[in-house]
Amino acid sequence: MRYELYYWPEIPGRGEFVRLALEEAGAAYVDVARGKAGTAAMFKLMESERVKTRPFAPPFLKAGKLLIGQTANILLFLGVRHRLAPRDEGGRLWVHQLQLTIADFVDEAHDTHHPIASSLYYEDQKKEAKRRTADFLKNRVPKYFDYFDDVIARNRGSKYLAGKRLTYADLSLFQIVAGMRYAFPKAMAKLERKVPRVVALHDLVTQRPRIAAYLASDRRIPFNEMGIFRQYDELDA
Repeated sequence: MRYELYYWPEIPGRGEFVRLALEEAGAAYVDVARGKAGTAAMFKLMESERVKTRPFAPPFLKAGKLLIGQTANILLFLGVRHRLAPRDEGGRLWVHQLQLTIADFVDEAHDTHHPIASSLYYEDQKKEAKRRTADFLKNRVPKYFDYFDDVIARNRGSKYLAGKRLTYADLSLFQIVAGMRYAFPKAMAKLERKVPRVVALHDLVTQRPRIAAYLASDRRIPFNEMGIFRQYDELDA
């Protein structure tokens, strides 16, 4: 099956979590909005009256007759099909739970630069962003990263979050480490010493052949100041 991924063409964003899973799986897919007239095609599909399962927003994935929205939901689907999730029900739910926790983190990371409203520019809420980011870096980031480090520690005999094999949750944790390094390099330099297992997992993912090839390709969209993880020097501790 050739998948169709629909997401904004200029940013890694939430779509990147899906791209990483597709790349690791070696799945055939097209990043529709990055092609000619692709954004128009994305909106056309979202607004089509024929679509009964109309997604609220990108990313969404077309797989045959299925149209699946929400990042964690897409990954739940791909995980089962491409051995990126445990086979047993309990294991699949655990990895899905981890992904939902990552989604919570992503929302909080986004709100560092848009604490008031997404409809406003960062420049319209800089004062609030600085206050929000200070709390995020002091309290929230350590709490999340300590949690994931502990999850790896409890998964005895493995360097992954769940089981003995890599799952899509590991790929997603890699992405938030990479994103945080881009957005808050000073804060991450201090934090990473306290979460060695998370850092080691990030490094393991970069060494996987398909991921390494993807990261070196033009399919990997660089982090930038339009996405979730944005680099503003005045916000970095």
